[in-house]
Amino acid sequence: MDLNTVVDIRDARLPAPWRPGDAWLGGGTYLFSEQQPHLRRLVDLSLTGWTPVEPLPNGSLEIAATCTVAQLSRFAKGLAAAAAPLFEQCCRAFLASFKIWNMATVGGNLCNALPAGPMISLTAALDGECLLLAQDGVRRRVHVAEFVTGAGRKDLAEGELLRSVTLPARALGCRTAFRQASLYGLGRSGVLVIGTLDPADGSLAVTITAATVRPVRLWFPLPPTPQALHAAIEAAVTDGEWFDDIHGLPEWRRHMTFRFAEEIRRELEEVTR
Repeated sequence: MDLNTVVDIRDARLPAPWRPGDAWLGGGTYLFSEQQPHLRRLVDLSLTGWTPVEPLPNGSLEIAATCTVAQLSRFAKGLAAAAAPLFEQCCRAFLASFKIWNMATVGGNLCNALPAGPMISLTAALDGECLLLAQDGVRRRVHVAEFVTGAGRKDLAEGELLRSVTLPARALGCRTAFRQASLYGLGRSGVLVIGTLDPADGSLAVTITAATVRPVRLWFPLPPTPQALHAAIEAAVTDGEWFDDIHGLPEWRRHMTFRFAEEIRRELEEVTR
């Protein structure tokens, strides 16, 4: 898609005042997929030189907003962590061509805030924390599960930049379980549920995405009973928060979420026996 309203592209390394009609440009796979008549200038992040994925001294991982799906997939193949398989499972949930994999970024997927965004699923399930940079230099941190507030909505002020997402070492050491469903063989995710079992204390987290307008992460100090899990999901997701579009009716998404959550509960409970 030619963005014929854009009259300028600015290098993000060169500071300049933010103005109406500006937008950050990462991989551009969404930005150039449809008309953007409100845009006048793109601020290009591609030359920032940020390390795609960086292990930190405390064992956590910092994923740059500009890290592509392909870069994350390659890194995860050599990751010696219990949660490593989850990275590839979520990358594959894109169901995208190699061209998209090599351009689409983790930051772009989070900032689009689409319910089916698999990088939202991955980072929310692993208790990820976003680093946000404001135009005045102020930094703040927000958990991924709170950063995405609805379908296409996120906690991001005008001109604010998602710099990176940090995944804590403890989450990377969790045993994981993954369930995903689509109405079509190669269709967009209609339901995606991830479970993480912490071997340190036996706690279980269940994260629901794609089926809901926002990520829902439920934490239990110990694996719950089927009834307790069902009640927790009922309490956390209101009727209006089950997503409704061409990729699945709310009733189907709700049904599959309960089914997958219980499968995950049983699978991870087996590990503790």
